Order: sequence, then C-alpha cells, then structure tokens
Amino acid sequence: MPDKRFHKRHAAFTIGQIAEIAGCETVPGTDTQYLIEDVMPLDKAGPSDLSFFDNVKYKDQFLATKAGACFVDPQNLGKKAPPGVHFLLTSRPYKSYALAAQAFYPDSAPAEQKSPHAIISPKAKIGKGCVIEAGAVIADGAEIGDYCRIEANATIAENVIIGSHCRVGMGASVSHAIIEDHVRIYPGARIGQDGFGFAIDPHGHVKVPQLGRVLIGSHVEIGANTCIDRGAGPDTIIGAGTWIDNMVQIGHNVRVGKGCVIVAQVGIAGSAVIDDFVALGGQSGIAGHLHIGQGARIAAQAGVMRDVPPGEEQAGTPAMPSKQMMRQIIALNRLAERKKES
Repeated sequence: MPDKRFHKRHAAFTIGQIAEIAGCETVPGTDTQYLIEDVMPLDKAGPSDLSFFDNVKYKDQFLATKAGACFVDPQNLGKKAPPGVHFLLTSRPYKSYALAAQAFYPDSAPAEQKSPHAIISPKAKIGKGCVIEAGAVIADGAEIGDYCRIEANATIAENVIIGSHCRVGMGASVSHAIIEDHVRIYPGARIGQDGFGFAIDPHGHVKVPQLGRVLIGSHVEIGANTCIDRGAGPDTIIGAGTWIDNMVQIGHNVRVGKGCVIVAQVGIAGSAVIDDFVALGGQSGIAGHLHIGQGARIAAQAGVMRDVPPGEEQAGTPAMPSKQMMRQIIALNRLAERKKES
C-alpha cells in the first residue's frame, strides 16, 4: 500500500478516464463517472480503489475483493465474479494496471536547480531544466541533456554524453559512455569502468588498456549496483528499451540488443552477444564470446556454455533445452527410486 510520506498521489480519476489511460474497455452499462481515488492490492482494496487480477493463484482474493474497479482478462471473469466491482476488460491486466498506477503516482519533476554543494566544471554543458543535487560531480567536457536529474554524490566523468530526461542515481558513476534519452541509472551503478582485461603471465599479469566505450540506447533502465564495463577496443553496447535489474555484471565488448530483460545477479562475460528480446533469469551466467539468439529465454541460475538458438528456452548447468533438462531429472529420479527398491 502506498505510504503517503514517500509516494504522492496526483489525482483521482473516473472509471472512464482510467479506461482511456489504460487502453481498455468497460462492461456495457458501467458507470464511467464512478470515482477511483487510489490503487491497492486485491485483498486490501476498498470501494474507492483500483486493483487488477492477472494470476489465477490469486483467484480467491479476486472473488473476495471489495475493490471499486479491477482490471481483468475477460477470459478470467467467469460466472463467480465478485459483486459490486466495476470491471475494466483487457487482455493484459498487469500492463493496464501499470499505466493507471503511473497516472495516479507520476514521477515528480522538481524545478530546475543546481545545488551549491555540487561540483560542476565550467567546461561541462548542462541542459535546461536539470536538477543537480548536493555532492554530484560533473567533470570537464561532460554534456548533460535537458531535464536530467543527477542525484547526490553521483559522478559524471570527463566527456561523457547523457541525453535528455535521464536520471543518474545517488552515488552512481558514469565514465567513457554515450547515453541516449530517457535512461535511468539507479544508485550505486558503475558504468564505463575498466573491463577485466589482462594478459596472464607467470611474472605478473599485464593490464590491457580498455580503449572502448559504453553505448546505451534510449529508454534503458540500469539497476542499483550493476556494473557495465567499457569495451577493450570494440564498444560495450546496451540496446534501446532493455531493462537491467540490480547487481548485474556486464563485461567488456558485450553487445545487448533491444528490449532485453536481465534479472538480478546475472553475469555476462566479455564479448558475448545477446540478441533482441532475450530474457536472462536471476543468477544465470553467460560465458564469454557466446551468441544468445533473438527471443531466447534463460532460466534462473542456468550456466550457459554454448550458443543458444533464437527462441529457445534453456535451463540447468551446463544449460540445455528446458525439456531435455526435465527429462534428465525424471530419469535420475527413476534411477534413484529403483536403487531404493533394490
């Protein structure tokens, strides 16, 4: 439930307005002027609240909800729908809820300000409408686009270029990077530091200069404490619309395509290529120089040691097609049962 100390509700909306915002339909005869004041989970919602039903595991909560309005897939509505609820029909209830929740609780955009406790080089370029918080450091030659927010103690190194409407979180650092518009970098992230490149030698390892950059497309999210190394020569690339969770490691020269989802604690070794719309489950690992095909899905904690074809689902360590892994598990269980019986 939203704590009003931290989350400021923008306004109340009628059901008709919510339907328009979320791109969904109402049941014929619905009172489209019915006022909704907030968003709540199914089991906490009251007559003035909006909720959603998207997972059949929560069917009992749905049937018992007191919500004033609820997003629901028409296929899940059924004959036992809870009484008194105004239904908003959509094939994607969670997405519709997300759009509505954004309207109730939009990101606040403080007025332009530059803290006197920030350190901003006179050789840096700062766009209009920017917020630069206390302790932030913006070095020579850095360019910050319009309406950006550089939070407390963040560091923007020399000659970094950041597009418009970007946000760099508290204590994050960005170097050797060119970043497009509408990118959010969460607190503690490290963008553009040296890649892990060295020549192994019995007399002492020799550092290989990392001479590439990090190129980040528009509408990318980079989670807290995630690290993205700059390239060794080729650039490290993060495609537009990719969302990266907390504590992810992306090595030098990695190329990540558009619209990927990379969940917490994933590790991607150097020079791997991740095509568009790939999903990498939490704590999975991708070995260096591999190619993960478009639309592939890698399960949590999988260890990928070979190229993955487009659209394939893999799991396990070493990773293999999910169905193959399940067959192996079943076979092992049968062998174990036979051993017990004998």
